Amino acid sequence: MSSLTQRSSGLVQRRTEAIRSAAADKERESGGEEDEARRGEEEDDDKGDSKETRLTLMEEVLLLGLKDREGYTSFWNDCISSGLRGCMLVELALRGRLHLEPCGVRRKSLLSRKVICKSDAPTGDVLLDEALKHIKETQPPETVQSWIELLSGETWNPLKLHYQLRNVRERLAKNLVEKGVLTTEKQNFLLFDMTTHPLTNSNIKQRLIKKVQDSVLEKWVNDPNRMDKRILALILLAHSSDVLENAFAPLQDDQYDLGMKRVHTLLELEPEKESTKPNTNELMWAVVAAFTK
Repeated sequence: MSSLTQRSSGLVQRRTEAIRSAAADKERESGGEEDEARRGEEEDDDKGDSKETRLTLMEEVLLLGLKDREGYTSFWNDCISSGLRGCMLVELALRGRLHLEPCGVRRKSLLSRKVICKSDAPTGDVLLDEALKHIKETQPPETVQSWIELLSGETWNPLKLHYQLRNVRERLAKNLVEKGVLTTEKQNFLLFDMTTHPLTNSNIKQRLIKKVQDSVLEKWVNDPNRMDKRILALILLAHSSDVLENAFAPLQDDQYDLGMKRVHTLLELEPEKESTKPNTNELMWAVVAAFTK
């Protein structure tokens, strides 16, 4: 009788342990996506930078486009507005907040796939959180191309004008002022006064320029799939925003030619093909495809 009791108690104990093990496995799986999002944010941080000088893709692109002394972007640049919206989508994707819907059996193209909210956890950046809120609450979902247009206010549908993110450049410049990169001044342009944001911390901009230059010169790996996703996105989006040239202007002629030759190698990549490779970010390539179509 005692042996029967021992066997039954042992069975209960093993069953209890199995239930606990299954529960632990389920908890680990549920936390996996959160860990991935956190890792994505940690990868965003530049090594050696203090917290105040970690820049988003939008801030980096704006900083490349700003004239140091004047404190504003070129009046002739009509690409940077949509480029900055593309930066927001890629930044949210790199932080694990957005992804593209599955391509399906018939394999939809990047530009026909919808943008899906993966996590609505706050990013700590007001602009990013505002864009994320729009994307999360929009049903049915929209494509990357549509979101770039909607966030830029480039839509003929008056019911969708509320998606536009206003004063993006000014808000990004204020972020850079808070991080000690820029300062704020008033300039008189004969007929009107304009708030400008001249460069005050040249070290941060020089470090950004050197990072871009090194990625296609000293640290060139000749394989986009082995490049850091953030620096690859920065190069492609800076080109789409028509500010990449500013990073290469200080170079000697031979280095400039070599650097631009390698940049063109990246620009000639096929987004559809690159997005199928392992460890790639599909949404980033969808944004690139939207600007190069």
